[in-house]
Amino acid sequence: MTDVFRALDDETRRLVLDELAARDGRTLFEICTVLTMRHGITSTRQAISQHLAVLEAAGLVTTERRGRSKLHYFNPEPIAGIARRWPIERNLP
Repeated sequence: MTDVFRALDDETRRLVLDELAARDGRTLFEICTVLTMRHGITSTRQAISQHLAVLEAAGLVTTERRGRSKLHYFNPEPIAGIARRWPIERNLP
C-alpha cells in the first residue's frame, strides 16, 4: 500500500492515471502527446516512462505488448483496496 501512496504523490503520475482512466490502452507516445496537449506537461518520453514504471510497480498500471507497441492500462484495484480499508461512509455514534 505504501507503493500506491508514493505513486500517487506526484501530479504528473496522477494526470497519467486520469488519462488512462478516461481511455485505456495507450502507448507511451499517446500518453506523452495527451499530457502535452491537455495539461502543458513537456516532460521527456524517458521521464514519462519512469513515471509509468513507478505506477506499474505500485500495481496501478498494467501493460500489454501488441507487436512493437506497449499498451498501458489503468488498474483501479489498489485504490479500491484503500477505499475498502477506510470506507467513506460509516456509521457515526
